[in-house]
Amino acid sequence: MTDVTATGGQDARDRDEQARFPGRRRAEGYRQVSLTRTGAGTFEAVNARGGRVPMGTGTSEDFTPVELLLAAIAGCSSVDVDMLTARRAEPATFEVECSGVKVDDEGHHLTDIQVSFTVRFPEGEDGDKARAMVPRVIEASRDRLCTVSRTVALGTPVAMRQE
Repeated sequence: MTDVTATGGQDARDRDEQARFPGRRRAEGYRQVSLTRTGAGTFEAVNARGGRVPMGTGTSEDFTPVELLLAAIAGCSSVDVDMLTARRAEPATFEVECSGVKVDDEGHHLTDIQVSFTVRFPEGEDGDKARAMVPRVIEASRDRLCTVSRTVALGTPVAMRQE
């Protein structure tokens, strides 16, 4: 896999991918991360902008893949809620918790995924407007805006292959 820090930007990464996978067409909205094993049970994910996230099996402080999925759900919905409410007022408190139950029978998966928002705004007209929006914006995030939770809820198939 290409070292994204040495490629010279997205254009170079695009050319490299086209060279590695001739004929593969990139759809509008295409996203990709690369994952590299960094040691026994440890990995590092890298995005196209060079951001890095370590992960592991749960034997260190690194996030596990399941925890990253929960963080992605919480993060995606948080971006939606923050972008829409912060236009009215900056939140005094913005905390989100995402949880689920890992089930190991019938194939590993999560059930009972819950996202809980604690969002508070300052007193005043702008704070009142932002506060009034929160339930509607959370619902819109769940039903149509958050790509991550929508992908999970819709049960999008995951293709895996060996190269």
